[in-house]
Parts: sequence; structure tokens; C-alpha cells
Amino acid sequence: MSTTHVTTSRNAGRKSAITMAPPAQPASQSGVIAAMAAQPAQHQPIDAEVKRLMIAEAAYYCAERRGFAAGGELQDWLEAEAQLKATLGE
Repeated sequence: MSTTHVTTSRNAGRKSAITMAPPAQPASQSGVIAAMAAQPAQHQPIDAEVKRLMIAEAAYYCAERRGFAAGGELQDWLEAEAQLKATLGE
């Protein structure tokens, strides 16, 4: 797993850094969305925050597939939203 350490001028004198790592799921499809697709449909609405997190995870994998090139973030998010809507049958 690769990590990125970010140091800003605000915390440059400190020894702490922010560590960012990708979710530990296969790159083919978001783990949360894949798990939902495997379960029978439930008639309970999904909390808005949970839905946002699911879209964010799927968008990460969209970005990963295109090599994290800058400029495609909005398209990644929209693709992830569409993928979730299709999975949920919305």
C-alpha cells in the first residue's frame, strides 16, 4: 500500500504528517457498492451521509482507473453516482 505524506508551511516545524491511503478494496468495483449489489433489495432508504461515502469510495476507484490524472474529478464523481443509482435501482 502506498501512502502520501503531506507537510504544509503551517505544520512544517512539526514532526507529524497526514497519511492518506486508498481504501482496502478491489479496484474493479467499490467494496460497499459490490456488497450492496450482492444483497437482496431492501426497502429502507439509505442515509444521505452513507450514500455520500459510498459515492466517494466509488469515485476513488474511478480516479484510480484513469491513473489519478488531474482534471477528471467531477467526471469520477458523476460516474460513481450513476453506478450507485444503477445498483440501487433509482
